Amino acid sequence: MAAADDRGALAAPPRRAGPRLSWLGLVAFGLMAALLAAALVQTRQFTLLRHALQSGDDYAVLTIYQAETEYLRLREQWRIAADDRAPLDAAALRERYEIWVSRVDMLHAPGPQRLIRADPAFVRTLAAVDAFVAGADSALGRDAEAPPTHAFIATLWPALLALDAPMHQMARGAAHHVAQELDERAQTVRAQNQLGLGLTVFLSVLTLAFAATALRQVRQLRERRMALEDLAANLRQARREAESASEAKSAFLANMSHEIRTPFHGLMGMLSLLRETGLTPRQSSYLRTATESADHLLAILNDLLDMSQLESGRMTLNPAPVVLRDLLRDVEALMRPQALTKALALHIDADPGVPERVLADATRLKQIVFNLLSNAIKFSDHGAVVLDVRRGSDEAGRAVLDFIVTDTGIGMDTATQERLFSRFMQADSSPLRRHGGAGLGLEISRNLARLMGGDIAVHSRPGEGSRFTLRLPLQPVPSAAAVSVEPPAARAGGPRSLQVLVAEDHPVNRQYLAALLDNLGHQAHFTVNGQEAVQAAGQRRFDVVLMDLHMPVLDGMAATRAIRALPDPAHSTVPIVALTADAFEETRERCLVAGMNDFLTKPVSPQRLATSLRRLFGGEAEPELPPGAAPGLPPRVHGSPQPLVDEAAIAMALQVMPAERLQPMLRAFLDHGPETVQRLRAAVRDGQPLDLRVNAHAVKGAALNLGLAALAATAEALQEGAAHLPAHEIARLVQLYDEQLGQTRAALQARGLLGGAEAGVTR
Repeated sequence: MAAADDRGALAAPPRRAGPRLSWLGLVAFGLMAALLAAALVQTRQFTLLRHALQSGDDYAVLTIYQAETEYLRLREQWRIAADDRAPLDAAALRERYEIWVSRVDMLHAPGPQRLIRADPAFVRTLAAVDAFVAGADSALGRDAEAPPTHAFIATLWPALLALDAPMHQMARGAAHHVAQELDERAQTVRAQNQLGLGLTVFLSVLTLAFAATALRQVRQLRERRMALEDLAANLRQARREAESASEAKSAFLANMSHEIRTPFHGLMGMLSLLRETGLTPRQSSYLRTATESADHLLAILNDLLDMSQLESGRMTLNPAPVVLRDLLRDVEALMRPQALTKALALHIDADPGVPERVLADATRLKQIVFNLLSNAIKFSDHGAVVLDVRRGSDEAGRAVLDFIVTDTGIGMDTATQERLFSRFMQADSSPLRRHGGAGLGLEISRNLARLMGGDIAVHSRPGEGSRFTLRLPLQPVPSAAAVSVEPPAARAGGPRSLQVLVAEDHPVNRQYLAALLDNLGHQAHFTVNGQEAVQAAGQRRFDVVLMDLHMPVLDGMAATRAIRALPDPAHSTVPIVALTADAFEETRERCLVAGMNDFLTKPVSPQRLATSLRRLFGGEAEPELPPGAAPGLPPRVHGSPQPLVDEAAIAMALQVMPAERLQPMLRAFLDHGPETVQRLRAAVRDGQPLDLRVNAHAVKGAALNLGLAALAATAEALQEGAAHLPAHEIARLVQLYDEQLGQTRAALQARGLLGGAEAGVTR
């Protein structure tokens, strides 16, 4: 029976879809034919219109107008030359004549000639002009037989005047001719517009007919699709409910994270301010514990917010040129205290082939690297954690950048690695686990890496540590152009005179060090950034390099490593002494690890610099210090109020240089103060803690060298608080620095340290 039904179905006549399809095809064919015809007509009309536009005589009219203008100027110069009461200026007349003749020559070009030959009067005018030129060339042409005289000028004067009316008539006639052409062009354009409008109406009618036919077909298809839509209705409803629940969850997480983060920043800011007050050891311990707990809770909130943004697709990247080694330095500065707490060695290195600058979202890249290093430190109880940055290529041969984090921790088995990047997954998931965290970090890191076009891979074995590899597409950007350094002058002076290369970006510090080295009997050669220092060290031999740590283009650490990598041992083994305002043991260790020989903190006194040079060169560099030279300033006490002017530092500076040399340095520093305040405020406004820290560090070192204690202390507070203080506290410190500029200027004026040039200066 079923077979009979099937056969009946096979024998049933087909639906009458043929006529409808034929009608639709017929309309479509008519529309295509009409479009082809319209295209042919439009092509023809465009050709005619272009011909009409290209046939204009605008250039010819301009040439005739210029010829008339130069004629009038020649006539005026000819009239002056015809006056026999004044000396004849033959050069001026000849110059004006040659200019006019050049314009007349242009009238013989094809364009002007076509216009001139259209009117017999124009032809006669040009013939008269040519005749005058033929006569005047005997005295004014390039091959003149004799110089012009008053008699010659007076003889040709009537012939020149006779050209006045014909020249003017030719210019007017040409302009009238062009006006007629413009009117004809306008009429042509109007005709084309009317024809185009007619074609548009015709095509619109055909299009509407085609649309009506297509609409009928769409209605038939919609009816046939209704059954399928009914079957899928339940699935769509379930999907909408699931998406709504996911969006609600993401919105809730985002709102709650933001609501909690707002008061949390205030809490952390208050903890930072509390740290600067006088606390007992027990209170300091309590405060440290509270700060660590707050940091941990804030990290969890940040993970939740990032996860909600990634899920909702609202997270976007902000790629910009990034100095990669500066980024690694920031990573090292944050991670090293955690490693030291667990007695772990932390090594961060980049291959020489890694570019200096890459295009990346620095914030998100740091976030991934921080998370990988933090996990490596967390799960390692001994040994070392290493971050290697290498340049490589993927399977398709494209350049990539690999950030490889290796640790000597507990390791993981295969099952743990397979679920490692899952949400809320923790490597130590036992009830008695020793390591905290919400289990979101690695999933966020992988999602961010994939958002950047890369990925994260892991290789590990239980008890043998782990290796995480962050692979990102390499997008290098051109390095900033380096300023060439001319080779310094040849070595001069006695055996105690050293050739000193000084890398310092702040102009006041350069002046101070120049005076200091000159007072010690040494010759200074300056560069303004680390890249220039590397170039200078590779071009000639120096006895010693004084290297500032924080500089643009290339910092002191990277510059030292680059000098040590120079191929010539005579250049790569030069002694290098660090100059910095960071008096921290950790900074000293980093300098020595980078390859520096000694470490000097700002302000640099003559005695301490001399002692450092004596350690490097023995008695050969022993200077003759001025009588009563101070051995240097005692270390500053953090948190204690600082005077506006440090008398001891001023006294030390006056021992190095005369007051006439110190006064311009002080004035220059104060005059640049408003510009510094503007840069600091811009960094606060734009949320750029790195720019804030760099600018604050630069003025801190200069202020210390000049004995401006209060400004130096405020700059140090800005430098240290740039990364963690709330914005309103940073703004308050910038305002304090601005106020102290005026107070410091007044204090220096009262002490007579600004000289007569500052008389009457107000701020």
